[in-house]
Amino acid sequence: MIAPSWVGDLVQCQSLIQLLRQRLERPVIDIVLPSWTFPLAERLPGLRRAYELAVPHGHLALAKRWKLARKLRESGYDEAIVIPRSWKSALVPYGAKIPKRTGFSGENRHLLLNDKRPNPARHTIPFRDQILSLGLPRGVPLPNPPPTPQLRIDAENRTRLLSRLAPTDTHQRVALMPGAEYGPSKRWPVAHFGALARKLLEDGQSVWILGSANDRPYGAAIAGLAPGVRNFCGQTSLPDVVDLLSSVTLAVTNDSGLMHVAAAVGIPLVGLYGSSSPRYTPPAISRARLLSLDLECSPCFARECPLGHLRCLRDLPVDRVFTAVKELLPNRAGG
Repeated sequence: MIAPSWVGDLVQCQSLIQLLRQRLERPVIDIVLPSWTFPLAERLPGLRRAYELAVPHGHLALAKRWKLARKLRESGYDEAIVIPRSWKSALVPYGAKIPKRTGFSGENRHLLLNDKRPNPARHTIPFRDQILSLGLPRGVPLPNPPPTPQLRIDAENRTRLLSRLAPTDTHQRVALMPGAEYGPSKRWPVAHFGALARKLLEDGQSVWILGSANDRPYGAAIAGLAPGVRNFCGQTSLPDVVDLLSSVTLAVTNDSGLMHVAAAVGIPLVGLYGSSSPRYTPPAISRARLLSLDLECSPCFARECPLGHLRCLRDLPVDRVFTAVKELLPNRAGG
């Protein structure tokens, strides 16, 4: 399997891994990942092995791709499922001479793929359904319900993290995840996150901020607006965040990779949508509140607001998000 570059897309690929294991007799499933998501491979149940393709996003790096292709050729794979739609992503299985190479049409991949599927209209079919279709013969309907993504938890690592980062936290823990690698049009304003954090603290919740090193400025700004929150942005690896999320009561998150991580460890969440759509990238969990203003200009799927106002997120009120949180939080008196 040639994996997509985004964390959230990779998490949803675990559904495809489950589907293949259900459909095929004793399948051996390996995956090729970029460096930034490679550490997450150990948390994807059902894989045998992960290969790292250490190529920066958007670079060709043909020599590295051919080197990996030669390595894969020795393993005698029967089929490659190429999830990304770029022609570069199909070079490795082609060079590895894998007999069946499945993927969506597009970007001049006619020679690289020999099991080409029609390219779904952009943003019309949920992403998870699209990738699941690549694991089925043509015309076979998707399973109903589809497999839900799962991530493996390292309980020992979680205990170490809690002991180091939050040894005295005994309240209900609410995680705020203010980042979104895709771009500003997916990020609820930091001031709104700060106001929500203050409300949660006043309500007696412990509040954590989770994110990557790129999210440090957002975490620091929220911590400055809401003294008492714990800001872990940039202090943890991606597998660490998986384990920490498994210990929280609820997450409030932009439509980001960590939203899908939270869903895959089974915690309730409030998802905030701006330029994207909850119909295209919903988290695979029933206990979720997905909030979107559904403005006439959205979803536009742009990285930055083309109109310059970002009303789809700026006008999403803190009180509405806080109400959604309270609806999902367990009642302490009743457990």
